[in-house]
Amino acid sequence: MTTAEYPLKVPYCGVCSLPPEYCEHGPLFDKCKEWMEENLPDEYARLILNKTQEELEAMSISNSKKKQTRGGKAMKNITKKQEVPRQVVVGRSMRARKKYVTLVRGLKTCDMNMKKCSKAFGQKFACGSSVTGDDEITVQGDVVDDMMDFIVEELGIDDDLVVDGGDIKD
Repeated sequence: MTTAEYPLKVPYCGVCSLPPEYCEHGPLFDKCKEWMEENLPDEYARLILNKTQEELEAMSISNSKKKQTRGGKAMKNITKKQEVPRQVVVGRSMRARKKYVTLVRGLKTCDMNMKKCSKAFGQKFACGSSVTGDDEITVQGDVVDDMMDFIVEELGIDDDLVVDGGDIKD
């Protein structure tokens, strides 16, 4: 029976930061082998040189299959951004009984920062304001007319681009 001295000293790979026994299961096995040969020659001899040529080829093949980029096949079909008309629609939506929220859509088409615009709306109208969609800001209260004036004057968007959307149903 072998007795071990504690605390155990476990070497770790400088490439993948795993113990050398697990390097062959990681995605950077070839680089790990090179690093291990230079820095841990005893571990390299124990783990790599004792394996047959077929086992080493199988490890290399299994590691080459793991080199998939994030997003998979869908990333190859990247299309150019569609040209959308530059228009800001300001409308209101009923929240509960006699309560309304003001919806602002299309600020992103005018290259505006949604988060900063939401904060400016909340400060100007003294109410809650949040980014609720990819290109939508919800402001508590019925402030459609004031909102249109604020967008034109303070944000510098042309008056022709700001449109009253009326009552918006969601």
